Amino acid sequence: MRRTGEPMTLSLPPFTKAVTWLLGINTGIYLLMELFSRAAPDVVRFTYRHFELIPSAVVQHGALWQLGTYSFLHMGFWHWFGNMLGLWMFGSQIEGAWGTRRFTELYSIGVIGAAVTTVGVAYTKLLGGPDTATVGASGGVFAILIAFGMLFGENEIMMIPFPFLIKAKYFVGILIVITLAFAMAGGGDVAYVAHLGGLFFGWLYVRRGPKPALVNVGFAERYYGARNSYYRWKRRRAAKKFEVYMSKHDRQVHFDEHGNYIPPDDEPPKGNGGGKSGWVN
Repeated sequence: MRRTGEPMTLSLPPFTKAVTWLLGINTGIYLLMELFSRAAPDVVRFTYRHFELIPSAVVQHGALWQLGTYSFLHMGFWHWFGNMLGLWMFGSQIEGAWGTRRFTELYSIGVIGAAVTTVGVAYTKLLGGPDTATVGASGGVFAILIAFGMLFGENEIMMIPFPFLIKAKYFVGILIVITLAFAMAGGGDVAYVAHLGGLFFGWLYVRRGPKPALVNVGFAERYYGARNSYYRWKRRRAAKKFEVYMSKHDRQVHFDEHGNYIPPDDEPPKGNGGGKSGWVN
């Protein structure tokens, strides 16, 4: 990837915090499933039956955890590899620009949004059905892709293995058209509807999501305003108590409405021996 106008270079993105964790969790689960498929296939069947996304299980049996757990399961090497490659190549750029918290929100909303879309479409019976299972992290990855196209639209992407560059916004646009075409055609064994759900909810988050800087500033202003009001109230309360205490000892002291001490009128000013003029040089 490169910005338009920069010299041609080939560089790999960094492994940012959340991306590294997601890569590690997905890869670990994929390797365990591959191992158990040979040593204990019943474990694999149990895992998929309870943690893949089955719309009827979510709606009729309340298996709400499947709205998230399905994204950690993959069917085969290329399914896992393609999702992890997209997560790393594009996700690291988003996390570097937004920070770990907002990136994690984007990814999670893409995953859950894709699941909700899949469940809703399954009950229309236009594509698939309530008992059709879905697995894979594509919903989160497609949310990342749409965010990348919106935030870094002018960046150019090398279309490996093809030797040419394309701007990110055009790449994402072509991807959306292809995904929509396959979804309308039925999609075979690929959950293109989930891809579209991830795209839509990713777009919605970027357009309507919180602006962290403004949110943090507003929260800080409210917090410090409330804290300062509390301290002023304590100071006024302490001043009133001190006035009462001193009056009991036949001494009169006075404080203003902010709790600041008011010195008596006959107290001589400090610093010039009581004179009315200051130092002269």
